Amino acid sequence: MTLLRSALAAAFLALPIPALAHDFAAGDLAIGHPMILETTPVAKSAGGYLTVTNNGDTPDRLIGIEGDIAKLELHETVSADGIARMEPRPDGFEIAPGETLTLARGGKHVMFMGLQSPLSAGDTVDAVLIFRQAGRVPVTFDVEAPGDGAAMDHGGMDHGAPTN
Repeated sequence: MTLLRSALAAAFLALPIPALAHDFAAGDLAIGHPMILETTPVAKSAGGYLTVTNNGDTPDRLIGIEGDIAKLELHETVSADGIARMEPRPDGFEIAPGETLTLARGGKHVMFMGLQSPLSAGDTVDAVLIFRQAGRVPVTFDVEAPGDGAAMDHGGMDHGAPTN
């Protein structure tokens, strides 16, 4: 009996472990690990992050995002004169063949604006990415606790307001 248990345990341990990250696909596009960092109780906005790899032979463009939780826009953080500000990118982001578009803190990202309640680690947020070629792709963003770095507080930043 002990030999049988040992054999079963060894067989179980040899099974592949499923990936913890969640991925989505649309044609030649591979969308990796959509996530949002959890927010503070008073935050009215949050950033969303993911990767999109174009495994095809033709370019595509992420041109929008929709969801019910908040107003969603594609943004990019740009720095000028030592001041970082977020600017909407209504034309989206190109994804060349063989390239990966990375939406990450401090660069290109999704803005979730007008949140009605905080987002806590373990929550999920459904959204639809809109691509010029691949069309509408439903994805789920996982809300995660910040890792080693602190979450970026989007609440006090300029989100594209005109400057004089």
